[in-house]
Amino acid sequence: MKKFVNFLLVLACGTAMAQSPFETGMQKAFALWSEDKPAEASAMFERIAAAEQQNWLPSYYIALVNTTEAFRTKDKQKVQALLAKAQEAQDMAMMIMPDNAELLVMQAMIHTAWIAYDPMTNGMKLSGKVNELYAKAMKLAPDNPRVVFCKAEFDMGAAAYFGNDTAPMCAEIARAAELFANFKPQTPFHPNWGQDRAQQKLEECKK
Repeated sequence: MKKFVNFLLVLACGTAMAQSPFETGMQKAFALWSEDKPAEASAMFERIAAAEQQNWLPSYYIALVNTTEAFRTKDKQKVQALLAKAQEAQDMAMMIMPDNAELLVMQAMIHTAWIAYDPMTNGMKLSGKVNELYAKAMKLAPDNPRVVFCKAEFDMGAAAYFGNDTAPMCAEIARAAELFANFKPQTPFHPNWGQDRAQQKLEECKK
């Protein structure tokens, strides 16, 4: 994720001339995120979302920043607040772009964070929804590396929990790594994260 943010900053610096307010704002938000200031980055994305009400990307990144932080923190109350903010932004993004594979992955990640928060309560309730989201995303974008990787990572967690073979998921992670190598986002600000984590998981599969 950090590599993606740094990539955006380098790219933005190279195209600093004639930037639109949207591009300037996104650059500032990513800079804050790269400085490990997620709350400030989220607030900046919120301001951009308020100004760009037909653009799903700012709301997507509000959801992504807050969900990423939810996975990182052990503070139960903070997790609840982070995921509530993530879901609110996710709902806004889905209103703009309902059939978007990246947003389906984002919703699956929010559900997965709730499962990690309370596996006993949320595992049975949300696992089926996560599988449905990934199935829909796979139909929409079968060669999107985040769709392939995040689905495989979720399936791997379930397989490990139940003591099942994880080899099929490792094969999908290897496929995702190849897809990442050739993936080109629609614009510099479209989702382009996950390659470093896929490589890390792939190395774990080889052990």
